[in-house]
Amino acid sequence: MTVAAARGRCATLEVRDWDELCVSREVARTSAAFLSASPQVAPAAGLPGTWWVGATGFEALGGESALAETLQRMARVWHPSARVGIADSCVAARAATWPADGRWRMADGRNAGTRGIVPSGDDAAYLASLPLSLIPMDAEVREALVALGLGTCGALTALSGGDVERRWGAAGLSAWRLAQGIDPRRPVLAHVGPSRQAHAELALSTTSAEPVLFLVRGALERLMADLIRDGRAAAAVSITLTLDDGRGALPSGGMPHTVTREVRVPRAIARVAPWFERCRALLDTWTLTAPVCAVTVSITAVAPLGAEQGDLLAPAWRDPAAAEAAFERLRSTLGARGVVRPVAKDGYCPEREGLWLGLETVDGGRWTVETATHPPSTVNRPPSTVTLRLLESPEPVTVVASPQGEPRALNWHHRRIPIARARGPERLSGEWWTDSPFARDYWRCESEELEQEFLLYRDAQGWRLQGWYD
Repeated sequence: MTVAAARGRCATLEVRDWDELCVSREVARTSAAFLSASPQVAPAAGLPGTWWVGATGFEALGGESALAETLQRMARVWHPSARVGIADSCVAARAATWPADGRWRMADGRNAGTRGIVPSGDDAAYLASLPLSLIPMDAEVREALVALGLGTCGALTALSGGDVERRWGAAGLSAWRLAQGIDPRRPVLAHVGPSRQAHAELALSTTSAEPVLFLVRGALERLMADLIRDGRAAAAVSITLTLDDGRGALPSGGMPHTVTREVRVPRAIARVAPWFERCRALLDTWTLTAPVCAVTVSITAVAPLGAEQGDLLAPAWRDPAAAEAAFERLRSTLGARGVVRPVAKDGYCPEREGLWLGLETVDGGRWTVETATHPPSTVNRPPSTVTLRLLESPEPVTVVASPQGEPRALNWHHRRIPIARARGPERLSGEWWTDSPFARDYWRCESEELEQEFLLYRDAQGWRLQGWYD
């Protein structure tokens, strides 16, 4: 009901903001409770407060009536007038919870209170006399059917499927099938997932964020590796800090207590770097009242690991509204300049060939960018089919070279990487008139062990790793 209608029934009504986290936890708690009645439980997408529950194989346990009574008893913990409908299809089962005459009846005609059971095989006949308002469908199709005077499921199914598809397309054909009880939706076999949690204690309690971040990153690396192995991605991560406020020479008398905060992402991901940055931002705004003595990182919500997503660089994928919504979430998390775009500029060494400018808004598919203070690039370079991903700063490395100076192997992070092929040297120098002149010999190297190419250069200070090619 609306807030006004609710206040009409309860003058002291307290209206609270929608809490997605609280609702998600309650949905999970309800689903877990229903698992004791049936192994197939799935919250209905787009229908808050509705669950699909498997109702087959209960003949030896009292049949469908006993299952409906059990589910209703459980659901009354959350709502005093919970309703249960059982049918061969989800659409008919949901319709059975909204009888036209306000009374639910069993298959044999007995009054079932707030439980409706449709006899097996009778979904189409049961739906025929019910209003189309009980059938989920596209709003445009619904308006068209109302304009034609088609008010019941039977009136819709009396039409030819071919005529419905020609006039209203796939959306109309889907509604036509649902009106006959042909519904592909099914409850899924639920299972309790593994506990995705990592706990670590600090040797000494600390008020600094650096030791905590070190433990958080290690925990995220282990948890994300487990997720990827299971084909899952994280949608929410929580950090629990155990505060050392009940220890010491003058104890306060209380035991150490925990404080938990959670971060969420609009799209589930299973990569350590973006989750770590969000956790870092969370800890930066976290005011602690006592030193931290232990850290627990938990993945509180998971989703299937998706392999496809929109590509902002693909000309065929253009959705300014979706892009702007994603960018706005990034700005709110990372700050006003959290969204940038690359701009080429004059420069003959890789890290000086471009700069990042803030991306402000999307207007009709065109991006509005902050005014650049650097002139556009005039360097004429051939187009490349690969992307050079620069390290934040070139890293010193040890290189084994041939007598002619050609690199043969790279020692990086205590790992020896053989170099199968090396092209170079490309000698670049310039900007002698500035405070940071350069003179380098560049080598583009390929490693069969890594199956990847990388860029090395040598200058007066020695060899350095510049970045990787994608």
